This record gives sequence, C-alpha cells and structure tokens, in this order.
Amino acid sequence: MSLPAIIECLIFAADTAVSLDRLSEMLPEFDRDDIRTALSGLVGSHEARDGGFQLVEVAGGWQFRTRPDFQQYVVRHVKTKASRFSQSSLETLAIVAYRQPLTRAEVEHLRGVDCGGVLKSLLEKRLIRILGKKDIPGRPLIYGTTKEFLEVFGLKDLKSLPTLKEIQALDDVPQYERQEELPLGQGEGTAEEDTPSLFE
Repeated sequence: MSLPAIIECLIFAADTAVSLDRLSEMLPEFDRDDIRTALSGLVGSHEARDGGFQLVEVAGGWQFRTRPDFQQYVVRHVKTKASRFSQSSLETLAIVAYRQPLTRAEVEHLRGVDCGGVLKSLLEKRLIRILGKKDIPGRPLIYGTTKEFLEVFGLKDLKSLPTLKEIQALDDVPQYERQEELPLGQGEGTAEEDTPSLFE
C-alpha cells in the first residue's frame, strides 16, 4: 500500500490536526523520516492540484482545510452558525495569547475591566485553558491558549502569531500620515511612551 495514501486517509478521517508523533504511533511499520517525506509530498501534490482544499500544518499537526479563496462558497453550504466573537472576547483572547501564562487579575489590569465572564466563555469554547496556579498569595489560576485556539485561527504554533509591526501594517492610514494630527509643542514623550501598545 502507498504510504502517502494511508496518511491522507488518516488525516482526512481525523476531527483534529494529526501530529507527526501521532502518525508515527499509528504507523509503527513505517520509518518516521519516511512519514515526514510523505507528508511533504502530499502538501506539494495538493498545491500542484490547485483544488478546493489543501493540507496545512496547524496546531502542531496536519489537517485538510478548504482554501481561503473559496470561503464565500463554503459559507453558502455550511448550515451551522459560525462562531462569532465579541470585541471583549477578542481583546481578552489576544491578551492571553500574547502574554501567557497570566492570571485573571493580570488580564483585567491590561483591559481595565472585569473579565470573569469573558474568561469563562473562552474556557467553555476551549480556546483557553487553566495551566495551574500561580505561586503567590491566594494561588490564582493561570490561563493559556489551547490547541483548539491554534486550529480556529489557523496557526501552526504560537510563534505564528502576527507581530505588532505586522498588525500595524494592516491599518488603513499609514503611521507617518497619522502623525501629522498629533499636537505639537506640548513636550516630548519618552521612547517608551511613544511605543504603541498591542492592547490599547
């Protein structure tokens, strides 16, 4: 039997991303390097095919996903309501993703509002998880993101999160054009004050 075909079936049948380690466990009769090579071949063959879906590395594993270019057509077919996030949920999730591990108090300090309900909602959606307790008085819970978070946002790992510079590049008006609107002659700020914050 063809190793690429076997791997393709296993990934296709899985409901979550399948890691190389998991594939090696399921296929002990094959060498790990051969499995890795077969994965690379599958990625290439699906890219060359230029079909409606592709094999991508996400959340520490491999998963078939529809191509983003065809999202509008997939939405017409899928009847289930897509998950929507409130602004407060997205802000809280971003703080956890970029600053993890951290406590509820630390999240609330950065956001400036109570986040208990939002954190509970993110826990229920399995986008964040409790990593343990912080070794300080009161032993508060520590939060971090989950594998499901990586899958939902199509990230290979946490290092794939966009940088502050990449986020600023998405602005409609370039930074240098906005600076003309800043009040002048009111004293110069420090370099730290002039540095934009991701969570402002």
